[in-house]
Amino acid sequence: MIPGHATAAGTARVAAANPACYREFAGLSLSTVGMGTYLGDQDDATDRLVEAAVASSLGAGVNVVDTAANYRGQRAERSVGRALAAGGGVPRDGVFVSTKGGYLSADSESGADFWAYVKKEFTDTGIVKEGDVAPTYHCMSPAYLRDQLDRSLANLGLDCIDLLYLHNPAEGQLQARGMEALHSMIHDAFCMYEEERKRGRIAHYGIATWDSLRVPPSDPRHLSLEEVVSIARRAGGQDHGLRFVQLPLNMYYGEALLQRTQVAGGREVTALEAAGSLGLGVFTSAPFMQGRLLAPGTMPEFGDLPPAQRALQFLRSVPGVLAPLAGHKSPAHVEENLRLMGMPPMTPGEADDLVRRLVS
Repeated sequence: MIPGHATAAGTARVAAANPACYREFAGLSLSTVGMGTYLGDQDDATDRLVEAAVASSLGAGVNVVDTAANYRGQRAERSVGRALAAGGGVPRDGVFVSTKGGYLSADSESGADFWAYVKKEFTDTGIVKEGDVAPTYHCMSPAYLRDQLDRSLANLGLDCIDLLYLHNPAEGQLQARGMEALHSMIHDAFCMYEEERKRGRIAHYGIATWDSLRVPPSDPRHLSLEEVVSIARRAGGQDHGLRFVQLPLNMYYGEALLQRTQVAGGREVTALEAAGSLGLGVFTSAPFMQGRLLAPGTMPEFGDLPPAQRALQFLRSVPGVLAPLAGHKSPAHVEENLRLMGMPPMTPGEADDLVRRLVS
């Protein structure tokens, strides 16, 4: 197990070579391009691609790596873990690693049927009890979340995870449980996360979302970010560990930037504005919309950049965004995307002009 976690001094050393490509948040220097690990086949060949992509990303100065327990049946975490163990010249205190818990996750390397694995590992052991699992295969009981943290630490080969997300709490539970029950479940999960902070097994926690922060309060899928922060205060006091949010944002899914779907301090604001006013950092997912944005003519031209670089350059330049998470694996895509770590984000004026072009 690799000891330690990302620190101010460690991440500053990584950022020193090109500080324009990093943002300061929570005392850390975080690269404005991050690496995601969501998609891919559950096989050895994909494992090798992910390991190589993580190594290349770290070598180019990317120090934000995102994964999840259920990605590729735990293989994504293990691929990241092997890349981190190899080192690549970047010490542990210079890398910010995030993962997620909440969905039922089998082990794709075990050879067991999904439900046979769930029965053996979770229901037979009493970790998951009757009624714990929503129809979305989502479970937020503290016992299950703690078990997933145990597995994530082992998969990643780390003794501390920098950021542990509660994975799609509203998307996974709201329809089945209702809002009052969801708030109670989030509170119980955050209480467990606070305990793990004290044990030194996580440094920060957050919520990773899909629809819930981007839809208006009138939508039954809506989750109030202000209420989530209030729950964190009840769980951990003013020094609570809720510091980050993940949500989709790209040139098609622009709601987090353009639509006032949240209320903060009595004002209707965008999700990005709400996060900023509540002291939360935002990482964005789905920068390429699983490749659909990369088709010729889909995105506006700017900066003489190819489509993938345009998608990432736009997002890393949006005020309130720490970094988009690029799920690159093929060597050619990795090389292309990492060229952005050699150029600064757009200026605020350039970013505003691009936004005006998008909404006109």
